[in-house]
Amino acid sequence: MPKDNTPDPLDGIAETLDRAALAAIAQATRGLSPATMVLAASDWAMHLASSPGKQMQLGAKMARKYLRLFDYLGRCACDPAAGPAIEPLPQDHRFADPAWKQVPFDQIAQAFLLSQQWWHAATTGIGGVSKQHEAQVSFAARQMLDLFAPTNFIATNPVLQHRIVETGGKCLIDGFAHLVEDMERTLRGEPPVGAEHFKVGETVATAKGKVVWRNRLIELIQYAPTTDQVRPEPVLIVPAWIMKYYILDLSPENSLVRWLTGQGYTVFMISWHNPGSQDRDLDLDAYRRLGPMAALDAICAITGAARVHAAGYCLGGTLLSVAAAAMARDGDDRLASVTLLAAQTEFSEPGELGLFIDEAQLNVLEAMMWSRGYLDSSQMGGAFQILRSNDLVWSRVLETYLMGEREPMIDLMAWNADGTRMPYAMHSEYLTRFFLDDDLAEGKFKVDGRTIVLSDIHAPLFVVSTERDHVAPWHSVHKIHLLTGAEITFVLASGGHNAGIVSEPGHAGRRYRVLTREAGGPSHDPDDWLTRAPQKEGSWWLEWGRWLDARSGEPGAPPPLGAPDKGYPPIADAPGRYVLEK
Repeated sequence: MPKDNTPDPLDGIAETLDRAALAAIAQATRGLSPATMVLAASDWAMHLASSPGKQMQLGAKMARKYLRLFDYLGRCACDPAAGPAIEPLPQDHRFADPAWKQVPFDQIAQAFLLSQQWWHAATTGIGGVSKQHEAQVSFAARQMLDLFAPTNFIATNPVLQHRIVETGGKCLIDGFAHLVEDMERTLRGEPPVGAEHFKVGETVATAKGKVVWRNRLIELIQYAPTTDQVRPEPVLIVPAWIMKYYILDLSPENSLVRWLTGQGYTVFMISWHNPGSQDRDLDLDAYRRLGPMAALDAICAITGAARVHAAGYCLGGTLLSVAAAAMARDGDDRLASVTLLAAQTEFSEPGELGLFIDEAQLNVLEAMMWSRGYLDSSQMGGAFQILRSNDLVWSRVLETYLMGEREPMIDLMAWNADGTRMPYAMHSEYLTRFFLDDDLAEGKFKVDGRTIVLSDIHAPLFVVSTERDHVAPWHSVHKIHLLTGAEITFVLASGGHNAGIVSEPGHAGRRYRVLTREAGGPSHDPDDWLTRAPQKEGSWWLEWGRWLDARSGEPGAPPPLGAPDKGYPPIADAPGRYVLEK
């Protein structure tokens, strides 16, 4: 039979039906792939069932834990101050209140912690289970344990019981009122209680400046100088488009923008457009071209600078790495330095955020985005909350809805509630090319049809990670040492993904470790680096300021805001229009 190259008329219909079905599944599961969960559970269960040795070990472990618990009960009967059978993990503060030392609540807490330890043993170390499936099952077990923790129930939480007695039950009434209020706000699409006090351009994002360039994807903000003289190299900040830019210009006292201008730098900030359905086809290359590359053209034209210090935060730092590698490949030497803030360039160990990134999961996410053209911020925010369910979910349920105490809103929390969307093409490409295939680190990432490699970057790098980062774990961020021979000053700051970056001088309790690897020098693994890097007290911003100063020219007169004669007239006052898009 001759070949029939005529397209099958059912192709389009079949694809539409498949995507629609997957989109419906995704909505029901909040974007999780049932296939991924079933495969992981099946892999774990079948290999555990066929491992009599592991079963024997788990049985013995369970018996030993019961013996430890009974031993603890016996010791407590003789000596109420007897030491515990097990201590919580360092980051677990659920049982820190002295009320948990009283009978029978101490026994309940000890039984829970021993069970938690046993389940960790039951979900790990089983021969034949893939590393990905083991991590997924272990993560799911922790979520279930967190759900049924004794802290979440009136009958088993002495702190909550004391609060109920103390308030005569009013805390439960107040908590129910908070629950109803929060549900109503969610249904109306309103921000959480208190966020209305942090208005963009009035109480946050208040640094003075002008929007000097706008295209369909970015507004470029040039901030007004606050010193008589400025360094000749301006600073371009590329924030992540998964968030509004003003995390770096929060309240006046913790604004990185204000601090930089106070150090004598001309600062430019990219403010990303919040995409809608009409932007579904914006891909990673569009973000590169219309974002940092367009911004660099504008900055050099406005200031006359030959070189620019570029800084990228989170996803913006990953994009900046791509742009810097492409520029180095093409002989574009406009970058005087590159600063990466909590940004990954190597994704083989992305932390728990990458647990459910596989082909099946991406298929579901793509179907969900395909139906609307974007991924909504609520879905991304929910994923981040689950990664820290103890801190961000169950502690909130306990404090707000059971104890009736609503945590006061602060600027960082209000910013976190001001979410953005991710366009279909870009997000799908990002998850596939970075998280799934790790193309950038493996030398397979192409820009303009040609491969780029981070080893082409020779500009000095200042790389900041944070100790408790659940989005970009510092061990993963540290791997940039393996990808380029450029000079790298690596900083490990206290705090998490957001609060560790917003670390203004004078903030109590801040500290960091820093170590510089000279260009072409040997690399150290993260644990070795940790032993070598000296710890310093205070804000890493000061370290960065000194680092920038050492790589900048002598100060001179500040440039004008915008350059109308070069096609960059001031368009509007900062913070501009895009940051206000909902």
